[in-house]
Amino acid sequence: MAWRVQVLVLMLARLMLGAFACLAALPLALSAAAPAEATAAQPQQRPTVLVAQLDGTVTPVFAEHLEDGVHQAARDGHTAFIVETDTPGGLLQSTRDIVQTFLSADVPVVVHVTPSGARAASAGAYITMAAHIAAMAPGTHIGAGTPVTGQGEPASDKVVNDAAAFARSIAEQRDRNTDFADDMVRKGTSLPDQQALRMNVVDLIAPSRAALLDALDGRQVTVGPPDATRDVVLNTADAEVVMHELGFLGEIRQLLASPELAFLFLSIGTLAVIYELAAPGVGLAGVTGVILLVLGFVALSVLPFGVAGLLLLLLAALLFVAEVLTPGVGIFAAGGTASLVFAGIFLFRGELALDPIVVWPTALVVGAGVLIAGRLAWRARRAPAVTSQEALIGRTAAVRDVAPDGDTGQVFVDGAWWTVRLREGRVREGEEVRVVDRDGLNLVVEPTEPEPTASEHEAEPEEPEEPEPGRERPAEEEDQP
Repeated sequence: MAWRVQVLVLMLARLMLGAFACLAALPLALSAAAPAEATAAQPQQRPTVLVAQLDGTVTPVFAEHLEDGVHQAARDGHTAFIVETDTPGGLLQSTRDIVQTFLSADVPVVVHVTPSGARAASAGAYITMAAHIAAMAPGTHIGAGTPVTGQGEPASDKVVNDAAAFARSIAEQRDRNTDFADDMVRKGTSLPDQQALRMNVVDLIAPSRAALLDALDGRQVTVGPPDATRDVVLNTADAEVVMHELGFLGEIRQLLASPELAFLFLSIGTLAVIYELAAPGVGLAGVTGVILLVLGFVALSVLPFGVAGLLLLLLAALLFVAEVLTPGVGIFAAGGTASLVFAGIFLFRGELALDPIVVWPTALVVGAGVLIAGRLAWRARRAPAVTSQEALIGRTAAVRDVAPDGDTGQVFVDGAWWTVRLREGRVREGEEVRVVDRDGLNLVVEPTEPEPTASEHEAEPEEPEEPEPGRERPAEEEDQP
């Protein structure tokens, strides 16, 4: 009977342990199931594409802008970097920079010649063929990549041969029509969209951005530098578009870097400097000329933006110093303010770009502060000069720490303690004295309130007393007839 009771107790103990184990495992199971349910309930994140617009002349500004776009697309995990272009061409060096960026990009690059009526001419043709996927909208054309000089004349055979080899190498790397690449440079060949598609110059025709994203979905491209390539399948269906804007300051840089303005900047700047040297005046022509020359060299891509920004920053500092040292009508302060604004525009680009709301007020505040400092310095220089001795004459102070013999004491004047002595007599503690002379490191003083003389202490004549009422005056005090 006893063994049966023991078996029953053991069975109950096992059941209780099993129940406790199930209860202990229940929270873990619920916690494991909750994230799975949450993940299943959470909608999948939409893919994104980064879109930039190349509209206008190809300049160093656009080269930096597109390079920043490629890096941002790779860094932020965008599915692709799309460049919507409509360009007549531009600078060959800037084109080479863009092509190098596209050929080694670690994210799929798509160039779309759009909208209808747009073109990818000259530099635009090189850039389009360098993309992983080249697309055109209906009614667009591509080609005419013959290099020309700054005056619009055909370049030398050496430059043409170099450009032709450059175009063929791009076509070979992207498996495009090398014959067209050579003809567009040597013969200036240009093709409309359908013919470019048939001749394997571009990959597809897309009338709009939405149509392009649908056509790109599922395509496989090889990205990365030649020594580290990898295959990527595009997932662009219903992708969210993120714009890569040039920004307000970028638009100003693009305007200032226009080759069309280079000749104007250099001409006016040179004339202004010559005029300042021939007839020196307030400095307006000289300051304006130097700034325009820097802008002209930037427009010609002779000066990189960083170097031009540093030169303008140095010019602003020199003009501000000149305003303080030789204040006039504010020409140096105004020129320094303008130089500081352009320095901010050229130096801070890409991820370090400044907001215009920071650039303009900062330059204006600095210029106004320099102008005020110049006026204060001018006023100080016009004030009459005084020596330290002349500045002490006439100062008043109270005497402290009188010597036992009373010959000297101490006064605090102009932030320093001075030893003082009277011309005549002895000084007294707490007496108010005035500085009348200086003897080496000692001051000669006199009391501000001189001591009364002996004549001032003589008794004043007493007035006769009036008789009391009802009392007659003595006969000797009566008035004489």
